Amino acid sequence: MSEHACTALLPELPDAEHRSRLVLTDLDGSLLDHHSYDFSPAAPSLSRLKQLGVPVIPVTSKTRAELLPLRELLGLTGTPFVAENGAIIGLPPSWCHARLDRPGSGRDGIVTKHAGVDIGFIRARLRVWRQRLDVRFTSMGELSVQDVVKLTGLDKTRAQDACKREGSEPLIWQDDAVSLENFRLALSGDGLELTQGGRFWHVMGRGADKGCAVTWLIKRFAKLRGCTPLSLGLGDGPNDLTMLEAVDQAVVIRGCHKAPVTPQAAALYRTNKAGPVGWAEGVAYWWEQDSRQLNLATKTVALTQ
Repeated sequence: MSEHACTALLPELPDAEHRSRLVLTDLDGSLLDHHSYDFSPAAPSLSRLKQLGVPVIPVTSKTRAELLPLRELLGLTGTPFVAENGAIIGLPPSWCHARLDRPGSGRDGIVTKHAGVDIGFIRARLRVWRQRLDVRFTSMGELSVQDVVKLTGLDKTRAQDACKREGSEPLIWQDDAVSLENFRLALSGDGLELTQGGRFWHVMGRGADKGCAVTWLIKRFAKLRGCTPLSLGLGDGPNDLTMLEAVDQAVVIRGCHKAPVTPQAAALYRTNKAGPVGWAEGVAYWWEQDSRQLNLATKTVALTQ
């Protein structure tokens, strides 16, 4: 394996074959193709993981409204999801705690947890800081559905779902780098964070990022299952950094952007391929070199898809 492709090999895990496992994955540019949103190159790996009882959890900037039909398409209705970069966590019934969670009211029984701040507060502060700092940007709440279609390549229905924000606001930055840092500092004073995604910058509440949501889900799994799982994270953008640093094994998927993605992870693999092809490559690198080990690891998983 080349030095470019792999920055660290799998660490010694003498009990790995006895551990339950979790996959936590970004969607756009990772499991889904950045341009077409196709996931077919990763479908065989997804099917194999489902067969083995390994939960695959979407961790994405997409909204809850976008994720509901997408989870059905991907066959992930039995697993949790993280929406809006960590602001929203959705739990299916099998991931709910009898004493800690109220029953879900939706048709799919999902319990929704809001880790961030209200979208109304975020948009109000964005208007304030744009005027005070005299900076230029356009937030998603100011875009028409047709604008979102043009920017993302989504169809009209999915673009409408992308506009249904609850705890984060994407924006298109139209000013210089110095102004961006001033803007970031101003938001910080309001308890807000700014992170870069594949297409947009995203504003959300402090402590409501992907890494915090992933850490929470790993702890929830451990509480319900009685053991801490071996976790694998896959992503392609700067907004995936906290997630990739919160897991045991990380995969940086080759991106279609030039933004650096350099997580401080002890076990890190960089794929040669992009999108869902790279996704399958990353899963294969860590977990499919020894199929016997993966089979043993998942025989006793209680929380399956």
